[in-house]
Amino acid sequence: MTSDRPPGHEHRARVDLPQWMREPTPKRRTPARYVDDLIEGWPPLRTARRAVWHWRSRSRWGESHPNIVAVLSFVVATVIGTALVTGAYYLLALATSGEY
Repeated sequence: MTSDRPPGHEHRARVDLPQWMREPTPKRRTPARYVDDLIEGWPPLRTARRAVWHWRSRSRWGESHPNIVAVLSFVVATVIGTALVTGAYYLLALATSGEY
């Protein structure tokens, strides 16, 4: 009697990994790691680092008021764009009149 199920997955033989993959060399001591050890070893620096991390993870005003920020951004972009276009027309008018 045959089953309606397809044959199961056939496992391949294990692959022997090279030595450098089985036991990789330890990580290098980079200048950043030395600075990290210095900061973690000195309590005032560690406290300052934690304060910076806490400050960076705070909720920003723009994240809590996205609609207001979107409208203000649109207004600022419109004003700057209008000023640039007006300035370009002014320079074009100066260039065509020959008064510059």
